[in-house]
Amino acid sequence: MSNQLSRHFLSMAYNNAWSNHRLLKACALLSQPDFVAHRTSFFPSIKATLNHNLTVDWLYIDALEREQRNEPPHPEIMSFFDPEEPFETCAELQREQRLADRRLIDYCAHLNDDTLARQVSLLRPRAKQQETRTRLLEHVFQHQIHHRGQVHAMLAGTPVAPPQLDEFFCDIDAELRAADLAEMGLSEAAVWG
Repeated sequence: MSNQLSRHFLSMAYNNAWSNHRLLKACALLSQPDFVAHRTSFFPSIKATLNHNLTVDWLYIDALEREQRNEPPHPEIMSFFDPEEPFETCAELQREQRLADRRLIDYCAHLNDDTLARQVSLLRPRAKQQETRTRLLEHVFQHQIHHRGQVHAMLAGTPVAPPQLDEFFCDIDAELRAADLAEMGLSEAAVWG
């Protein structure tokens, strides 16, 4: 089997980490009052939105890793959201999101196409959720994109310009992402093989 889909998930994990790196680097330029200021979006601030993205990552990455190790689902799903906003500063969020992104890259690096149909279980407050690895990974990436877009839009109302987040996949954009990849300890060769 070719492993094209699992390779795609790995490139999405790298893209996810790069996008978070670039967005959080911009958010780190905000003053703390701008970072926590009430704004119009799904969550009421940049801080709240970034905290939500991270805590949801923790939930899903934990479920994926547990399934990979043949362990049962986490018994206390709500513990990932207590407190709802565990971090007050962008610096804390940058550090923790980087760790979560690294875990997701490591997970995706060990996938192969013939195991993508395996079921991942989560214990929800009202029911047990089961998804294939494929569907859960697709959801994780879409969730991140959805909320990063909200932060991107909120940044437009601050003194900090929203960064480009669409310069990851095309060869022609390699020089536009090189500095960020280097800051992350990555290279084109590491990402694209």
